[in-house]
Amino acid sequence: MGIFDKAKDALSEHSEHATTGIEKAGDFVDDKTGNKYAEQVDKGQDLATERVREYAAEDQPEQPA
Repeated sequence: MGIFDKAKDALSEHSEHATTGIEKAGDFVDDKTGNKYAEQVDKGQDLATERVREYAAEDQPEQPA
């Protein structure tokens, strides 16, 4: 198992913590820049959160129809 597989497993198990960290990091950047780049930071947060959710969903078994 490679490092990326381990990271993917960790994200799928702890995606809620990862998304919380993404929000805190964005808030930190907004605070340090005086919200100068708030729009770009929000876009980055949304994209990162979406990717974490995608990784977490890939590891979930498909639901029967």
